[in-house]
Amino acid sequence: MQTKRSKIVDLLQAEPPLAEVRVKGWVRTIRVGKQVTFIELNDGSCMGNLQVIVAPETPDYEAITHTTTGSALEVVGELVASPAKGQRVELKAATVAIIGLADPSFPLQKKRHGFEFLREQAHLRARTNTFGAVFRVRSVLAQAIHEFFAQRGFVYVHTPIITASDTEGAGEMFRVTTLDVGAPPRTEAGAVDDNQDFFAKPTYLTVSGQLNAETFAMGLSDVYTFGPTFRAENSNTSRHVAEFWMIEPEMAWADLDDDCELAEAFVKHLLRAALERAGEDLSFFDKRIDKGLIARLEQVAAADFARITYTEAVELLQKSGQKFEYPVAWGKNLQAEHERYITETAIGRPTFVVDYPKEIKAFYMRRNDDQKTVAAMDLLVPKIGELIGGSQREERLDVLEQIIAEDPGLSAEDYWWYLDTRRFGTAPHAGFGLGFERLVMYATGMENIRDVLPFPRTPRHCEF
Repeated sequence: MQTKRSKIVDLLQAEPPLAEVRVKGWVRTIRVGKQVTFIELNDGSCMGNLQVIVAPETPDYEAITHTTTGSALEVVGELVASPAKGQRVELKAATVAIIGLADPSFPLQKKRHGFEFLREQAHLRARTNTFGAVFRVRSVLAQAIHEFFAQRGFVYVHTPIITASDTEGAGEMFRVTTLDVGAPPRTEAGAVDDNQDFFAKPTYLTVSGQLNAETFAMGLSDVYTFGPTFRAENSNTSRHVAEFWMIEPEMAWADLDDDCELAEAFVKHLLRAALERAGEDLSFFDKRIDKGLIARLEQVAAADFARITYTEAVELLQKSGQKFEYPVAWGKNLQAEHERYITETAIGRPTFVVDYPKEIKAFYMRRNDDQKTVAAMDLLVPKIGELIGGSQREERLDVLEQIIAEDPGLSAEDYWWYLDTRRFGTAPHAGFGLGFERLVMYATGMENIRDVLPFPRTPRHCEF
């Protein structure tokens, strides 16, 4: 009976000697010497490679010496202590089987490749140190998200990907249709006849699961969504993609203070999980990508988050004496440079900014008694600014109906079901949204959102 495959991450921590070890992985480098051949093998389970020692008496030695970078191998041998500096163990090969010989044109040779080039090789870039680390950290964070909510009794809800509602009211949505776009059916007036489409109305890929999650919070109290969302925004910045993932909890019986408390606990839990479970990968990022990363993550995970109002934030910025690229004025959105100044200089720790002007926030946010602001919050963190956005939701039917009636971009007919949740047993509730990719960027120090998604979707680019 064959021995089972051992993962390299386990072997690098094992105590030698170990006989009959079987590993499978891809060749990072191969060096053929006069007396022996050295192969660096990686299986993606960790950053480190396992050095394989192949002696000339090994079966098929000549073929092994012609193995190319990127080839898939199966090696059986003895794990022994390594006399070489910088590694504890190595594998003395008894047999080496070439499972998949890589063509010599394999594009990821032993040299540094730019991120732009690697985006063109997204189907192969998981084999590099940087992207192997990115996606291991992403996996740790995703599991920690479910862990956090499970510990608190939240119910995981799968909200629709196809929707007829625009949660944010921005209108930048992908249309979903089965109509022949070259020759769609027409009404007598010449307009496209949406009644003949699959859903008999215009439908789109969702920009958020929030509104659906709110309906479940009105029956299950504490729920969350974690799924893909889409924006048809024609933007090519380092922070925008067309397809991304969102985490959106909703809590019944909760106000804005409860929302902030959950968000603070959530961020701390996720950063601690990354620090505890992805230490090797974070050390790589700290050394190669973003010096000071680990110290910053530890500082945020241990901090007591501050809270200030939007009005106080504007006054703080106006009195700072700083020259900002974007002017500061009450009623305008805070920009990343303003947010970073607050967290890095003025207050020096993560900060919740609450009670924003109603004109710059979404329709569903609860109106405050001053009639000028809403019970909204943004969590600002050092280096990037906003990480989380949330609010107490407007639970009063009459107020919500008035807001929708006053907004030319909204229709009560489209939101009849949403209004029903206020009509039939309304209750205070609150929630927030966290863009998963922004979290992964923050945890790894990667500066382009395209580099924390397996296959990024951007304007005019949908490869792979």
